[in-house]
Amino acid sequence: MSAPPRIESRKGDLAGLTADIGIVYKFKGDAVLPGPVDRSLAQRLLEVAKEDHFEGAAGRHLLWHAPPGDGLRCRRYLLLGLGAKDDLTLLRYRRYLGDALLECDRLGAASVALPLLQAGASPFPAREAAVALCEGILLGTYRFDRYRSEARTGHKYLREVQVAAGDGPLRDVSDGISFGETTSSATNFARDLVNEPAGELFPEKMAEIARQVADESKIGIKVFEPEEMRRLGMGGILGVGQGSKRAPRLIQLEYKPEERAVRKIALIGKGLTFDSGGLSLKTSEGMETMKCDMAGSATVLATLKILPELAPRTEVIGLMGMAENMPGGGALRPGDILKIMNGKTVEVRNTDAEGRLVLADALSYASTLPDLEEAIDLATLTGACVVALGPMAAGVLGNDRGMVDDILAAASRAGEPMWPLPLYEEYLEHIKSDIADIKNTGIRWGGAITAGLFLSQFVRRGLRWAHLDIAGPAFGDKEYSYMKKGGSGVGVRTLTRYLLDLAG
Repeated sequence: MSAPPRIESRKGDLAGLTADIGIVYKFKGDAVLPGPVDRSLAQRLLEVAKEDHFEGAAGRHLLWHAPPGDGLRCRRYLLLGLGAKDDLTLLRYRRYLGDALLECDRLGAASVALPLLQAGASPFPAREAAVALCEGILLGTYRFDRYRSEARTGHKYLREVQVAAGDGPLRDVSDGISFGETTSSATNFARDLVNEPAGELFPEKMAEIARQVADESKIGIKVFEPEEMRRLGMGGILGVGQGSKRAPRLIQLEYKPEERAVRKIALIGKGLTFDSGGLSLKTSEGMETMKCDMAGSATVLATLKILPELAPRTEVIGLMGMAENMPGGGALRPGDILKIMNGKTVEVRNTDAEGRLVLADALSYASTLPDLEEAIDLATLTGACVVALGPMAAGVLGNDRGMVDDILAAASRAGEPMWPLPLYEEYLEHIKSDIADIKNTGIRWGGAITAGLFLSQFVRRGLRWAHLDIAGPAFGDKEYSYMKKGGSGVGVRTLTRYLLDLAG
C-alpha cells in the first residue's frame, strides 16, 4: 500500500510555497479569498474565477494553469468552493478538502500547497482547523491496494502537502497536524483490517495482529482460547463460532496511563470475521460485504494502538469478541439455548442475530472487571439502525444520558455523524422467551432498540454503558469524499476524543 503524504506547516502565505498544485479557497459571495494568500495572487485568481463564472459553490473545483512567465511558485492552482461562509463546518471542510486532494492526485500532483483555513460563522481555532485539514487529506487519499497485481497507471501518488499557516500560532498548527496524523493513521489501520478478505483475517489471525500491536505499542494483552472461555461459561461466543473450523477468541487489551488514572473504561468490539448468517443463511448478496462484520473490533484495536502516544489519563480495557458465523455440521440451530457468562439463558430464534450473542459474553466479562466505571460497545449490529439513520450515521443507545451526550459531543468534534436512539424498557416484552430468560430476536419494528435492550441485560447494575450501532457507516459501497468504498474505521476518532475528554 502507498505511503501517506507528508504534511508540514510553514509560516507565511501560500505565495511563498512551491508545489505542483496550490489550493485556494473561495466562499460563495465573498470578494476576497480566505486564508494567508498573497494579495496579488488572490487578485489574479479572483479574476480567473470571474472569467470562468466560478462562484465558490460548495465542493466545486476550478483548475487554473499559471502562465510560465508569471513567476508563481505553483504551476497550477485549484480553486476550491466552500459555499456560504456561515454554513461551513469542520466536517464539511474535511469533506471538501478530501475531494480536492483526490482531484490533485488524479491530476498527477506529487506535492500540494494550501493555506490554513480559520473560517466559518465562528472562526475555527488554529489547532482544530489543522486537525480537520490533516484528516481530510490522509483519510481522503487512503487506498487499499494490497491485492492489486499492478499499481494504478497514469497517477503519481501524492507525497507532500505544505500548509501555509500565515501569522497564526505555528505550535498550535503543528500540534493539530500531529494529532490528525495519529487519528488518521489509526482510522486507516482499522480500514485495512475491515478491508481484509475473511479468508485472510479470521479469529486466530486477529489475535496474532493484536499481539503485534500490543508489543509495538507497549500495552497489555491476554487472549482467551476456547477452553478458557468454556471454563468462564462464555456460551454466546462459543455458540456462534461452533459451526466454523476457525475457533473463536476473546482478546483483552489494556492501556494504563503513567499518571494515576482518573477513570477506568472498557471498549468492546463485535468481531465477526465473517457472517454467513449461520443456518439462518443470508442471501449471496447479503454475504458480499460480511467481512466487515468485525468493524467494531477493528475500531477497538486501532484506538488502543494509539493511546500510549496520546496518553489520556484514563485506564482503558479493550475487549474483542472474535468469531466466524458459519453453517457447518456443528452449527448453532434455531431453537438452541445458550448460557451466557453472567448466567442468563438465551433462546436462539435466528442464528443471523449472532453479534449480540458475542457481545453478551464480552459485556458480562467486562462487568466482572474491578473498578470499571464505564463500558462502550461498538457493533455492526442491526439493519434496523441503517433503516432509521441511513448509511452515514451510527446510532447511540445507553443507560446514562450524560454519557450518551458526551459521546455525541465527541463524535460531532471528530466529524463522525451519530444520533441518539431510546431504550424503551417496555420493548423488553418483545424479547422475552417462553423457554429461556430471553430470546435473540424481537418483533420487526424497532430492531435497533430491542437489540440494545438485549445487550443491556448483560451489563451489571451501576455500570454506565453505551452501545454504538455502526452498521450503517462501517462499510461504504461508494466513494463519498474522504470516506472511501469499503471499511471506514468509524468510531476511532470519536473514541479518541471521548477518552481524552474524560481526563478534563
